[in-house]
Amino acid sequence: MENKKIIQVEDKVPMKLMIPLSLQHMFAMFGASVLVPIIFNINPSVVLLMNGIGTLLFILITKGKAPAYLGSSFAFIAPAGLVISKWGYQYALGGFVVVGIAFCIIALIIYKFGVDWIDVVLPAAAMGPVVALIGLELASSAANTAGLLDDQINMKNVIVFLVTLAFAVLGNVLFRKFFAVIPILIAIVAGYATALFTGLITVETVAEALKADLFVIPNFQLPRYSLEAIIMIFPVILVVVSEHIGHQIVTSKIVERDLLKDPGLHRSMFADGLSTALSGLVGAVPTTTYGENIGVMAMTKVYSVRVIGGAALLSIIASVVGPISALIQTIPNPVIGGISFLLYGMIGASGIRVLVDGRVDYGRNRNLILTSVVFVTGLSGIVLKIGQVELKGMVLACIVGMALSILLFIFDKLKITNDLEA
Repeated sequence: MENKKIIQVEDKVPMKLMIPLSLQHMFAMFGASVLVPIIFNINPSVVLLMNGIGTLLFILITKGKAPAYLGSSFAFIAPAGLVISKWGYQYALGGFVVVGIAFCIIALIIYKFGVDWIDVVLPAAAMGPVVALIGLELASSAANTAGLLDDQINMKNVIVFLVTLAFAVLGNVLFRKFFAVIPILIAIVAGYATALFTGLITVETVAEALKADLFVIPNFQLPRYSLEAIIMIFPVILVVVSEHIGHQIVTSKIVERDLLKDPGLHRSMFADGLSTALSGLVGAVPTTTYGENIGVMAMTKVYSVRVIGGAALLSIIASVVGPISALIQTIPNPVIGGISFLLYGMIGASGIRVLVDGRVDYGRNRNLILTSVVFVTGLSGIVLKIGQVELKGMVLACIVGMALSILLFIFDKLKITNDLEA
């Protein structure tokens, strides 16, 4: 096998590669995906199950042409938390179902009217910084997960973080042949071993995890519906739609295919919405395409949907096999932080690639203004509240960029701008 050979979306992968590559993807998403149910105070097993099922549905609906892993969405945390505090988790589930259905309806509208409007509302000068912000605004999250932003820094956290990051970075440029495509998995193993060596986790903790019940039944719950609860959660649709479009665009750049047209934005969005609705129906949390897994693809150049499907199957297995789930949960935060630190940066770099590939001419004032306004909006910390939903960071920047782009498009049609192209 050649070093860094690209494994394309439809490529078959031999089993000796399939298992470690799939494990790599599962470990990349695991920390963030189980954090959401922990915040909602529910058992993560049902979430891991629906993440896996949702990912397999996504692959099926997109005809195996769009590599993406569906993990737990963070966009719903604030409004769902308020609903849970007032009425309980089952009423939050009702809101998840309604948002998922609305997501599917938007997908059908896009199917009817196409995606050409995206070039108008988000030209490359605006889309580039929007994509970059997906990774940049998560940078502090990676550092926080690693424990590097704590008031008192634990040197054990720092050591484990640095070892994990070092293996991920150096492995990406130094490893050869088989090891060249699994630097993330190797980094996780190295970080875990370092955590054991430094005493950040103990052998007793590992032994206790292995004593978990062999099989566990996910804690299913049925949703309940309240108009007030639904109204509190529904504005999240603005966040998830913007996030989904951004993720599909950055994935398109990584795999060098226009996934918005083939298999189509309507298919990927419908699959995402269906997964969210189904998750709400059985007691799990909403899903979204995961930036961590996009970063893994960017780093390893392995885009095969079979690998993503393998990670989904592993997630389903982990949801019902107690020792596996318990053992994975012993992975310390500095390991997850070290991996995320690099993966989020990869997404940010993909945004710069959008600008380069789009050959954005910054001699035109409009392009300079679009990029500047989007970046400043996303990084300024400005928050716009709609009910209980906060629009900030990449989402707010995306909305501002779209509004400004539409305004410039109207000015062009009226022929009143001073930089019209021939």
